[in-house]
Amino acid sequence: MAAKRDYYDVLGVARNASADEIKKAYRQLAKKYHPDVNKDDENAAEKFKEVAEAYEILSDDQKRATYDRFGHDAFDPTKGGAGFGGFGEGMGGFGDIFDLLFGNVGGGQRRRTGPQRGADREIRLDINFEDAVFGVEKDFEMQRVEKCNQCNGSGAEPGSSSKTCPQCHGAGQMRSSQSTPFGRFETVKTCTRCQGEGKIIEKPCNTCKGSGKTRKKRTINVRIPAGIDTGSRLRMQGEGEAGSNGGPPGDLYITVVVRPHERFSRDGYTLICNLDIDFTQAALGAEIELPLLGGATHQMVIPAGTQPGDVITVRGKGIPHLHSQRSGDLKVVVQVKIPTKLNKRQKELLESFHEEHDDKDGKKGIIDRLKDAMG
Repeated sequence: MAAKRDYYDVLGVARNASADEIKKAYRQLAKKYHPDVNKDDENAAEKFKEVAEAYEILSDDQKRATYDRFGHDAFDPTKGGAGFGGFGEGMGGFGDIFDLLFGNVGGGQRRRTGPQRGADREIRLDINFEDAVFGVEKDFEMQRVEKCNQCNGSGAEPGSSSKTCPQCHGAGQMRSSQSTPFGRFETVKTCTRCQGEGKIIEKPCNTCKGSGKTRKKRTINVRIPAGIDTGSRLRMQGEGEAGSNGGPPGDLYITVVVRPHERFSRDGYTLICNLDIDFTQAALGAEIELPLLGGATHQMVIPAGTQPGDVITVRGKGIPHLHSQRSGDLKVVVQVKIPTKLNKRQKELLESFHEEHDDKDGKKGIIDRLKDAMG
């Protein structure tokens, strides 16, 4: 298996890059490698996943600091890494030495029976371009771990009880001593009988098999704010996995991916579209009804003498700023259509126009360019 690339290299940023630089690089690459956008690169999906993984680590100050010190191994449990939870059981003998040296504050009773927060969840949500511009409420289904309703999270069948673990006598941990060349060491390990709970369930719940948790399908409603873009992350507090022993649930993080639009694109909060006009409208000027997103229209004024590729700016008709009343601008790129067929009368009029406006410098005028275009 190929070694993982450095996360900073994946995003193309320096190791001292700011949070804004990391976020900007992620959004650009997420757009570039999104499978719905990049149809030519067969590895686009894998690259998109790699970019998302790099951003997940580098966008979190604590995870980034851990990665800077220990690299990928810090998040690889097969190499002793503890992922996002810190260093502990995965370190084997080193964990025991830490317990000894630092005293196991509280008399060595590192019981795991206290409330524990549930795990966070992260999902990807694809939305339409117009939904991203105007905002939308969406329902989606997901499976998550929740407290078992049958036993109310206790793990015991209703009407039954639990008893103190006979192996650790309720401590949740076992102590052992051993002699070494450096002296006698005492180590503390989690009780294997009760898994650190300090108690044993006599009759496990039939629904959750004693875990106190079950996996259920839920419908989640999320409000997408107007102006959101690909790469934005929404946090839904308490919508993650259930906690343990009365602990609170984790959070749900939603990574938004915006599908491309057939007519419009965006650059930040600037909305961009093309407008096709004929050469007479470009030469004489015109007023054109321009269809906008959401079914609205705008009366576009085309100045006389407009050239192909000219950009007309419409203030305040762009993308709404997130959590703001302001909006960006609309940039309309003018494309002048050259006719490929002319009737006799049209040709005579254009020839007459050509004769009256013949280019004195010998350069090709509009009529010559029209002739070239028509072969």
